[in-house]
Amino acid sequence: MSRFASRRIGATAVLALAMAGLGGCASEPDRYYTLAEPAAPQPLVAPPPGGLAIEMAPLAVPERLARPQMVVRGPAGAEVQVLEQSRWAASFEQELRDALAGGVAARLGATDATRGPGVAGVLPWRIAVQVQRFDAAQGGQVEAALSWTVRRADSSQRSTCSWRGSEAAPGGIDGVAQAGQRIVSKVSDAIARHIAALQAGQPAACPAAPG
Repeated sequence: MSRFASRRIGATAVLALAMAGLGGCASEPDRYYTLAEPAAPQPLVAPPPGGLAIEMAPLAVPERLARPQMVVRGPAGAEVQVLEQSRWAASFEQELRDALAGGVAARLGATDATRGPGVAGVLPWRIAVQVQRFDAAQGGQVEAALSWTVRRADSSQRSTCSWRGSEAAPGGIDGVAQAGQRIVSKVSDAIARHIAALQAGQPAACPAAPG
């Protein structure tokens, strides 16, 4: 074998090893999830003739959740893991706010004035949600506890309710996201029913705690 051929083979081998090293160092791409319901919900009531509007205030969430990365509990339950490559489409509190606002508005046939124009001449129902708990475990369940306050923009009277429950989360991180969507669906339904009762001049019945 000539000296030139030997050098060529050697250079090819070095290039192949370098490419293999780069491939081994390449990380998996980030995956993004949403809490928005996968299908549009059915309206609970017909909106009044003049229209209806809601406005969702920025959510209050535990500090550990205020990030785009998904946060889950480890197998032992005590360890908390921040998943850098599994993320919500926005920071958790913004993703949850958008999902709840969209779900409530759809159920009421209302305009969502959270981040856009409302309805001319229609004062919105203002909703303030506080998240006390949103604990997820891969292959386990998502446990959540939320409370909310509703008031008309022209009134200082407030009506408060809360929801607590859990959803099974099988199938890894995909299951966590799907369980979160089901929780959003249930909480959106409860808030919409709360507003519908107040809009009709009826006392609001808070959802019963699961037995």
